[in-house]
Amino acid sequence: MTALPWLHPARVDALHRALDQRILVIDGAMGTMIQRHELQEADYRGERFAQGFDALFAPEGHVHGPGCGCAGHDQRGNNDLLTLSRPQLIQDIHAAYLAAGADLVETNTFNSTSISLADYHLQHLVYELNMKGAALARAACDAAEAQDPERPRFVIGVLGPTSRTASLSPDVNRPGFRATSFDALAETYRDAVSGLIDGGSDVLMVETIFDTLNAKAALFAIDDAFEARGGRLPVMISGTITDASGRTLSGQTAEAFWYSLRHTQPLSIGLNCALGAKDLRPHIDILAQVADVHVSTHPNAGLPNAFGDYDESPEDMAMVLRDFAQAGLLNLVGGCCGTTPEHIAAIAQAVHGLPPRQLPRLESVA
Repeated sequence: MTALPWLHPARVDALHRALDQRILVIDGAMGTMIQRHELQEADYRGERFAQGFDALFAPEGHVHGPGCGCAGHDQRGNNDLLTLSRPQLIQDIHAAYLAAGADLVETNTFNSTSISLADYHLQHLVYELNMKGAALARAACDAAEAQDPERPRFVIGVLGPTSRTASLSPDVNRPGFRATSFDALAETYRDAVSGLIDGGSDVLMVETIFDTLNAKAALFAIDDAFEARGGRLPVMISGTITDASGRTLSGQTAEAFWYSLRHTQPLSIGLNCALGAKDLRPHIDILAQVADVHVSTHPNAGLPNAFGDYDESPEDMAMVLRDFAQAGLLNLVGGCCGTTPEHIAAIAQAVHGLPPRQLPRLESVA
């Protein structure tokens, strides 16, 4: 992979220059912003999917009907589908985060893999959702850059963890059973990566990793896609600490997580989701000590309350993350579940003018 040229060398150079100069700001939650619109089933389907999946992808001889499994399957909550059915809504959310101070926006593709889309009977849309998702984010970034050419904005092509784990059994009575495999994960990620590249992503991010084997499948697929194209993009990796144990779901500490994936030579390593910033602090501290790449974090707005909402205010979250920055722990910072443009604006202001973390020079142990 390291021998391949950059697919967008000017953009990569601009990204590295920006990382050398300041702490870069990632956007906030897409789902939180979508929920504000209180969308109904018809909103998710739009015109194209009003009768189910469109004729372009319908199997030969298929007849839509109440029991066909596509026309009758609910799409409400399938936020990634809004990329196709309500594209202006998604682009407006990207624009709101850019206006709030984000340097990088994430594509609306967290669940755009065949494994996750199978829950909605829309596996056939993997490539299109990723390509269009990246294109919408690209358009928003280009518009922001046109207003302020001195400040480049970047598209992060997002690859979520899928709804299955390759390391653990979902059935306590069958500990050896796996709901998916490395090969199946790699195959669905290949389609997603192709779409993200074709849509105009500047960076790819494997995020909210709860199972390192899932992440390895994604990174393997990314390498395959880069080899096929004869070029590469920078890659970000972001895991998630699931509880107070300080470990991922598959059992790794933050340090072990980094060393498991260090060989992929990512642009950055970080943590997001699951916990609020206060609870992520010790784990980000560890990564900042051991990782010889950039460190990122985009935590939740605190922990969810009894109603599943997030109560941490923009000011409180920004104050905590400013402490991270003052301690020299951060290169990239943003928000995950519960965060809004108001949170991102407060975070951007809080870290403004603070120097980015300096990459450590680690001694090689032969």
